[in-house]
Amino acid sequence: MKRLMIVGLVLGLVVAAHSPLTAASAGKISGDYIETRSADVYTGTCVANSEVNLTGTEAILAWHIKEGSWNGVALNGLSVVGVVKANATLGDPFTSPYPANSILIVDSRATAEQQAALKSFAQSRAGDLLKNVVKVESAPIQVEVGEGDRHGYAKLTAGSLAQIETRSMHGKDHLCGNEDVYYHPLTELMHAMPAFTLNDEFTGRGLGVTWKLNGKRSSFVGNFSYTTPAQVISMK
Repeated sequence: MKRLMIVGLVLGLVVAAHSPLTAASAGKISGDYIETRSADVYTGTCVANSEVNLTGTEAILAWHIKEGSWNGVALNGLSVVGVVKANATLGDPFTSPYPANSILIVDSRATAEQQAALKSFAQSRAGDLLKNVVKVESAPIQVEVGEGDRHGYAKLTAGSLAQIETRSMHGKDHLCGNEDVYYHPLTELMHAMPAFTLNDEFTGRGLGVTWKLNGKRSSFVGNFSYTTPAQVISMK
């Protein structure tokens, strides 16, 4: 019996070694994240109630990948931006924001393969928010996120299509003294903090709306770290 078990194990190893496909181990992808909304996300109930169903249907989500790959494609140093026009105030527990339309802006430095991977990555993280992509644009994307004393500062430029600039919250940003994170980020993050929006601008086409907002407590600055799906690679 012992001899049969050994023979079976050897045969199994031989079959695996000659199999044309084998699963690669999962990896990591990590970087910085910036999000803006057209409604305050750090606010009191009184302000939130005055905005719900009147605004908050627009958002910009931006990922800057410091290191990692997606679908087996290396994305180090590249960025992708999702611009969303939803059906209702994002985060409102009583009204569905879907269907939502979106535009994706992929880094112009990326190859065609990398641009496809960036699109897949963004859609996997944002789910239904980026399900209905009406247009994919390519543009030079620059992302700067402050650290240390500049924590909360962020700046995004996606060509002439979208711009974001934020700063950390100050004491004067507390209007009623009862503020809290009323709406949470639209995607899962390792860390996020609300930030003050100095500029939130979208001038592209395809969503039926453009905007330029400033002076709101409507941003998040954070970072992400995800385990990437295991890939199946050929051993031929």
